[in-house]
Amino acid sequence: MTIDINKTPVNLMIPCEECGLVVAVPKLHQAQKAHCPRCAHMLTQTIAKPHQTAIAYASACLLMMVLSVSFPFMSFSVQGLTQQITLLHAVQMLDQFQNSLLALLLLATVIVLPTLYISSMLYLYFMAAKNKPNLVVKSSQKHIKRLCKLLLKIEPWLMVDVFLLGVLVSLIKISSLADISLGYSFFAFCIYTVLVVKCVSLVDKNWLWEQFIPSIQFKKDYQGDTHHSNTHLNCHVCHQINPQPITNNHTCIRCDSPIHPFNMQANLQKVWALLFTAIIFYLPANLYPIMYTVSLGSSSPSTIMEGVIVLWQLGSYPIAAVIFIASVFIPLVKIFALCWLFISAKKMHTLSNKDALQKLKVYRITEFIGRWSMIDIFVVAILVALVQLQSLMAIYPGPAALSFAIVVIFTMLSAMLFDSRMLWPDRSNKSLKINSEIESPSHLTNDTKEIKHDE
Repeated sequence: MTIDINKTPVNLMIPCEECGLVVAVPKLHQAQKAHCPRCAHMLTQTIAKPHQTAIAYASACLLMMVLSVSFPFMSFSVQGLTQQITLLHAVQMLDQFQNSLLALLLLATVIVLPTLYISSMLYLYFMAAKNKPNLVVKSSQKHIKRLCKLLLKIEPWLMVDVFLLGVLVSLIKISSLADISLGYSFFAFCIYTVLVVKCVSLVDKNWLWEQFIPSIQFKKDYQGDTHHSNTHLNCHVCHQINPQPITNNHTCIRCDSPIHPFNMQANLQKVWALLFTAIIFYLPANLYPIMYTVSLGSSSPSTIMEGVIVLWQLGSYPIAAVIFIASVFIPLVKIFALCWLFISAKKMHTLSNKDALQKLKVYRITEFIGRWSMIDIFVVAILVALVQLQSLMAIYPGPAALSFAIVVIFTMLSAMLFDSRMLWPDRSNKSLKINSEIESPSHLTNDTKEIKHDE
């Protein structure tokens, strides 16, 4: 179904955070998404029955989280000796073996930050359902702003799905050595993981901001402008257009977040510094042991590659492949991909829109896969907590574990801070006025399945 843009009322002006194009988005119906016409990045979406759906999933997620930490997670038995752990026990064991930073990382990414995210989401959607649309008293605005910003900042660090995959890899690694029993909390955690992923997919920051603090519209037509136009500054937190010149100490007029003019050199300096830090720690992460296995008094160190080789020799080919891809291949490929993107950004004036879009796709993949490299860290955490049978058998974390975590974190930070708008050349884009694409899910009727706005 096609709608004439001249007859379509504009509801929002949203600058695309990935290519910088300002797009005029009409009012969306439930279960529709608006995409950037230039780079296909999703600008905003509305879910079906947003208040009820989000509140229901968030409530169920918090319940599963409580169950995940309330009962035994799994147990390990060999020759009459049994070790039973809870989810929090893995954190305690890492701290006990002088790996407090890894313990803090595990606690934050698997329990604390997801709980904070879901609790904030539940509160915001409950308030949105309770209050009249677009009406928030000034005394509550500061509180709402903080929560909306919090959701955006901690979302990339929710790693419950990565941790679950790490648990499954751990089970396969030690299943041939002893008997493994799964507790009630393990199954609750599986449900908790699915619900966290679902909750993240339901949150749309544009929709949330519009419910509480509507975007400020201007008489000036910004449609088709980009970050090269020097007519406005984009707020990456709330997507508010801030007209230039800015006189309010370079803070967003809507959410009070710091905003800065587009500065390619300053951004590249930051992301190169973060990437070089990751490269420095990549060598010790792969050369030093990531864990030590003690069996009958004999200690055996194991690097990441040695662990992959052992799994391959045991016939666990899929798991060996998963560990190799996540812990060796992905970090290395991500480092090379980021280097290529940073170098390409300096040559943006020679890029066509097609080339820029191809590089943007590489950036999206690079940013997405980076977090999955944490699998090996979570494998070590589970094994260290579970396999502690005195002198018979025990596993301890090695020095490479912390180095590898630093590699993952700094490559993630480098990718997150990289301004992908640098990939797009300075050309006139007024021809792309109100060319937003809106999609509806497959359960809608064929007449409303896909709606496009033509030029």
